[in-house]
Formats: sequence, structure tokens, C-alpha cells
Amino acid sequence: AVMKILIGTKNKSKIEGAKKAFDMYFDNVEIVGINVNSNVSKQPVNDEIFKGSINRVNNLEEYVKENNIDFDYLISVESGIINLYDNWFIISVSYIKDKKGCTSFGTSSSYPVPNKYVSEIIKNDLSSVMNKIFKDHDLNKGSIDVLTHNKINRVDLTYESFVMALTKYMNKDLWSD
Repeated sequence: AVMKILIGTKNKSKIEGAKKAFDMYFDNVEIVGINVNSNVSKQPVNDEIFKGSINRVNNLEEYVKENNIDFDYLISVESGIINLYDNWFIISVSYIKDKKGCTSFGTSSSYPVPNKYVSEIIKNDLSSVMNKIFKDHDLNKGSIDVLTHNKINRVDLTYESFVMALTKYMNKDLWSD
């Protein structure tokens, strides 16, 4: 049987990262991207990253009910800027909800943001600030490609966040509430 997963985005890198994660644990995975709102700022900050991820899944849930769509998992990933230990980082937060209503968060590796850019990123968004700083780079791929000199990309970060979220499902009662 095909495992049907809906993800709350049309972003190709995010869909590819999610597919890569689910393919590691399941056979016949089909992921469909649906544009839904995160209902948070264009540049999510701190808790908004987690809220945005939940909101996307809740909006997907409304979508599947309205359209009578069957699914195995509803998933999303939200990236944003987070303050930890007086430092700012960019992080991706994934959120998974299965048919039974069980949920799980996962996060990617995070990368530091120099303080001098934080207020501008929060006011505008990461992409516009990166475009200004790294004029000569192809930023269509994403900021992490440029910052790691093409060693890590957005697919990798999304993949990682979903693998982390899946730990609750892959280990059943041993590692879930």
C-alpha cells in the first residue's frame, strides 16, 4: 500500500528532504505538497517557528477534512531565527501528526547568525538580508549552501529535522508518550 503524506508547503527542497526521511523508514511513500498558511510572521522568531509548524499541520488537517482526503501523516517544516544562550541561530523545525493524532517535533542542526544582522533579519527576512550580504552568490539554492560552501543544503536540514521527529514513531512505546 502507498503511504500518503501531505506536507504544508510547495517548496521543492522541503518536499525532497521530507521524502528522503520517510523513504528511510517506509516503502511506497507519496508526498504531496499543499500550500497552507503558517499564521506567523514572514520571518518566524523563537516560539513562532514551532507555532508556524503546528499551524501548517492544523491547516492541512482542515484541508483534508474539507476535501475528504485520506492520509497517513500530515507534516510541515518551518525555518526561523531562535535565541539560545544569548546567541541567535537559524533552525528548521518539523512537525508530524499521524491519523491517530500522535504528534512529534524534530529540529535540524542550527547555524549561528552574527548579532549585527539579527534585527534586520527579524524586520525583513533571512533571504533579503542574505541577498544583500552575498550579492555574488546564487542564493536560490538557500543560505546554508552559501554559508557552508555547498557542503550542506536545505534538503539536508529538512531531512535531518524529519528524521529527528520520526524517532517517536520508529520506536513506538519505548520513545513516545
